[in-house]
Amino acid sequence: HIAMFYSRFLLASLTSRVSRDKVRIVFGARQTGKTELLRRVVPTEHTTFFDLDETAVRRRFETDPAAFGREVRALPVRVKNVVVDEIQKVPALLDEIQSLYDAQKTRFQIYLTGSSARRLRRQSANLLPGRCHVFRLSPICRWETERLDPTGWPGAGPPRGARTSRRRVPPFPRQDLDRTLLLGNLPGVRTEPERTAAATLSAYVENYLEEEIRREALVRDLGSFAVFLKLAALESGRQVNLAHLSQESGVPAATLKNYYQILEETFTGFWIRPYGRPGRKRLLTTPRFLMFDTGVRNAAAGLPLDRAMLASEGPRLLEQWVGLELLYRAAYLGRGHEVSFWRTVTGAEVDYVWQGPGEDVPIEVKWTARPHPSDAGNLETFLAEYPRRARRGLLVCRCERAQSLSERVLAVPWDTF
Repeated sequence: HIAMFYSRFLLASLTSRVSRDKVRIVFGARQTGKTELLRRVVPTEHTTFFDLDETAVRRRFETDPAAFGREVRALPVRVKNVVVDEIQKVPALLDEIQSLYDAQKTRFQIYLTGSSARRLRRQSANLLPGRCHVFRLSPICRWETERLDPTGWPGAGPPRGARTSRRRVPPFPRQDLDRTLLLGNLPGVRTEPERTAAATLSAYVENYLEEEIRREALVRDLGSFAVFLKLAALESGRQVNLAHLSQESGVPAATLKNYYQILEETFTGFWIRPYGRPGRKRLLTTPRFLMFDTGVRNAAAGLPLDRAMLASEGPRLLEQWVGLELLYRAAYLGRGHEVSFWRTVTGAEVDYVWQGPGEDVPIEVKWTARPHPSDAGNLETFLAEYPRRARRGLLVCRCERAQSLSERVLAVPWDTF
């Protein structure tokens, strides 16, 4: 049985000439497909892989980092590509990689992957300034199921240094909304039967605690972190109140703040900041936090992974899924693209604001299948507040076809936005 490789949005960027003479670093949470993507990018017969998840390989370089440079320099001339998987396991190798790069920039094409930036930063690792291009790989987004042109997205510019890939690689198969919200978008989970995917997600959460937290020694008290992780998953998508969470969990607020940072630096969560452009209305400034995948969020929260759960959790999960889609797209498009939210002290609120180079687009999310013009109220308030930056708004919902709710607000189905 040969596993099918489905096209990823980063495929074109990683093979672009723009990055040809740079070290390419692909960051992303565990099981987002980093290794499989690089195996597709580089031809196996001209490539040497160093998998730092393998105990023997990791220990060899932990005791003697310089051995890496000696081994690479001894490679046959036909070997053009060097791939190091999970570079954060041995940060000292970055010094060796810089030495190799500086000595012969065109001898090797070097690719690195990492699922944690925390250990690199804590050990003051050499992050190859001026020598690398950094990419973020997310779970599957709609651009990877529909082959959509990102330049058509409101306020979006072209992706960094890449045209749409012309390779004949099939896109990821579509899946219905219920499964998307329930089981999320990790590549392996998407291609797995629903009857076993729930168990895979539960194992992911447990293995993540074991592999990323205990082995990396990121926290001293794994028990308190487990309590935090469940609470953070349940609170995903909401503004973070550390004092309230501390009272509810019994974990000090300073510790909770550090735990949130761990999730961010292991790419399993994102902060969404309040919209920062000046206006007439006073805004709330507390950020929101989103777990990186709805399926992992549900498993970490201890929720039953069956469709009946969506009767109560569906509206919140749809809002979170839209936010994650926007965050994935902003990361892929690069500088000049951000995602924020807008909420005034008087209660007016817009779920998300897509901030692009040319305009800002307010976006509301509703569970309804029958949107009404009254649903556009907060979007119209935002548009009136920022007329120079915002000219149109979107309402993402479960309607079958797009509907015009006002001259400036369009309701769009979840699977076309």
